[in-house]
Amino acid sequence: MPRFFKVSHFAQRLLAPWLAVAVLLFAVVPLVQAGPSGSNKSLLAEPDESNGQPVTVSSAISRSQVQPGSRFLIQITFDHAPGWHVHTNDPKPPKSWDFVAIPTTVEVPAIDGVHLARIQWPATQSVLADLGATGKPEAYAVFGGKAVVFLPFVVDKDAKPGVREITIPVGFQACNETTCQGPVDLKLKFKITVGDKAIDAADQTVFAGFDPVNFESTTRKTIHISFFGKDLEFDPSGSLGFLLLLLAALLGGFLLNLTPCVLPVIPIKMMGLSHAAGTRSRTFFLGVMMSLGVIAFWTAIGAAISLIKGFSAVNQLFQQPLFSIGIGLFIGFMAIGMFGAFTLNLPQWVYAVDPKRNTVGGSIVFGVMTAVLSTPCTAPFGGAAMAWAATQDIWITLTTFATIGLGMAIPYLLLAAFPQLVKNVPKTGPASELLKQVLGLLMLAVAIFFIGVGLDPKLRTAVDPPIRFHWWIIALVIVGGMGWMIYRLNALKVRIVPRMLLSVAGLLVAVGMVIVAKSVTDRGPINWVGFTPDRYAQAVKEKKIIVTDFTAEWCLNCKTLEAAVLHKPEIVAALNDPAVAAFRVDLTGDNPAGQDRLKALKWIGIPLLSIEGPGAAEPVKFDTYTPQVVLDSMAKAGYKASKTPSVK
Repeated sequence: MPRFFKVSHFAQRLLAPWLAVAVLLFAVVPLVQAGPSGSNKSLLAEPDESNGQPVTVSSAISRSQVQPGSRFLIQITFDHAPGWHVHTNDPKPPKSWDFVAIPTTVEVPAIDGVHLARIQWPATQSVLADLGATGKPEAYAVFGGKAVVFLPFVVDKDAKPGVREITIPVGFQACNETTCQGPVDLKLKFKITVGDKAIDAADQTVFAGFDPVNFESTTRKTIHISFFGKDLEFDPSGSLGFLLLLLAALLGGFLLNLTPCVLPVIPIKMMGLSHAAGTRSRTFFLGVMMSLGVIAFWTAIGAAISLIKGFSAVNQLFQQPLFSIGIGLFIGFMAIGMFGAFTLNLPQWVYAVDPKRNTVGGSIVFGVMTAVLSTPCTAPFGGAAMAWAATQDIWITLTTFATIGLGMAIPYLLLAAFPQLVKNVPKTGPASELLKQVLGLLMLAVAIFFIGVGLDPKLRTAVDPPIRFHWWIIALVIVGGMGWMIYRLNALKVRIVPRMLLSVAGLLVAVGMVIVAKSVTDRGPINWVGFTPDRYAQAVKEKKIIVTDFTAEWCLNCKTLEAAVLHKPEIVAALNDPAVAAFRVDLTGDNPAGQDRLKALKWIGIPLLSIEGPGAAEPVKFDTYTPQVVLDSMAKAGYKASKTPSVK
């Protein structure tokens, strides 16, 4: 035994230095491998299997309690392992890559009494990557390292006290230089309390990189106008930019006269002005009164959007069925006046709104009515101007909306200033009476239209197909009116050339109206799905291309665009593709979910077509578009046609 201990002692003395070296190596090597952040990329080129994804996400909120009128921040941090990155919020892969980049997304829901300012995205980094498998790495802008997204929020001054639970979906895709992992979807949950004082979170250092100028984006941002695929973008905050804004509003107001909502009433006013054409000053005065009615109505709409809580859309009036029915009855009442019924001994207020009498009250009311008829539709330029102005100080909102009214009033001011333009309209005699009767029948058709669209939402829910039988009644009235015109032209022995021209025009209108009624009452070739938040969320989860058509039965512009553009065979094939979710948001009546979606898109009128998908950082929006614009936008959102598209 003693000899054993001597040998053991000798062995210990011999092995001790080597054991020390071994212990040192085992202790130091892992530290060297870990090293400073990013010091050894090759060792972490692949994700740690025990840790899952190579990108970790953390978040924080700057305040646990806020006051009305105050501000707070939410920050979301993407920590990337060395050699890894995520796509930006607006990825632009090299053209040589046959590759759809899934953007990094942060979706902020509507929050009662709280609105989002401008998201501050992190700075991009340039990496050499070959995600398109071309064999040649190319420069590609990504988010890498510690990338922080800041979400600035502003609490409304009239926000109600209470707790707001905020759920923010976050999506991203982690890639290295040659490959990408599957997309990741997270839901970050926060809670904020609106109270009588502000309470900051304990750690404010994580918010040090935020630029406060992003809070001001609620009052300063660019306006993007798309006109049949031609894009215009400018900042309206400066003097020149504000003038461009007013020019867009003026042009948008003028174009409202060319929409199907307003065009039918212009001949009626021309006839009214022709009765006063013998007195130039009187004609001009009545034209100015009508124009003031138009401007006053649009200014009132601007004031309502600024001052009335819950009033956020120009066409919101027509979402009230009783309002549509009331407008229809009012127009029907005026139509009866065109037939001569107001020659009876009726109350004096009736004569004030008789369109065939040249009174100050009648001109102002007619101007207001014309402006009311324009609100179901938005014209190019005007929609973007209204959407921006609705978020500004009240004086900017009122100025912009008054300018829209001025633009709409321009044709009537021109007709009043140059009465010779309407001097050939018959003023008395059988021809004048026939013109009044035909125009009266056209107004009666308009009245039936508004009564029909007012009754429609009372008989169904917003996601059900619309009831459109009233279109056949409209067609019957117009065909009858054209037939009566052709019969009376022959009975009155009007000169042969005007009689033939008017008869042919009447036949074309009659046939065209039957075609329109058949087209409108047909459900069409597109497999539209009624919009609900759950259906939309499912489409987002499935990474589908989402095309949302905001429409209403009273929006004739919407129907015109749908028939002329969306019913093209190539668009029908794309919208019916299994990879596409084609939603229809019907705003004919009360549709809170549809209104919330329109508000989330920061838009306040229809028609509107929204296109979004995995390849688009934000939805693209159009109030005018062509088939090629729709297809190009779907392609940018990540759409690739399936081999077997479903065409109805």
